[in-house]
Amino acid sequence: MVPGRCSHGTFSVDLVDLKEVNLPLLDEPEHPRRQHYHHEHTKAWSAIVRKADAYVFVTPEYNHGAAPALVNALNYVFVEWNYKPAGFVSYGGISGGTRSVVMTETILAGLKVVPIVEAVHIPFVSKHMVDGAFTAGPAHESAALTLLDELARWADALKVLRP
Repeated sequence: MVPGRCSHGTFSVDLVDLKEVNLPLLDEPEHPRRQHYHHEHTKAWSAIVRKADAYVFVTPEYNHGAAPALVNALNYVFVEWNYKPAGFVSYGGISGGTRSVVMTETILAGLKVVPIVEAVHIPFVSKHMVDGAFTAGPAHESAALTLLDELARWADALKVLRP
């Protein structure tokens, strides 16, 4: 996790890399709704998810679907996700990860997360890589600002629903 501020200025940002979080395939013996976590990795993940007022998922598309690590991480906890908005930056081939987003939105709905329509989709992501780093174009930057503006509106609006 890397704390910081996004250039948008509205959010304080914690970057969370699921590879670093390293959650095993869901291994809790009780349903996440109960929040009776047995493992330290789940307790740590719960704290990360609970802390946020909104989420932006940066996700690839694999075989027309969501990344397995993201699906696993979403399923680990329940209450911590509730009544928060989520946006997407997705990437892949011709679809720019949109099919992954659609699949993930269905999971989010079951977690009481509000997926917003505004998103950044990056088709043919390899064309935007320079020396191993992504280089955003004006369309990506504009879409990102629109995404963050809308995410801020929803985050404020949903606060009243959270305990």
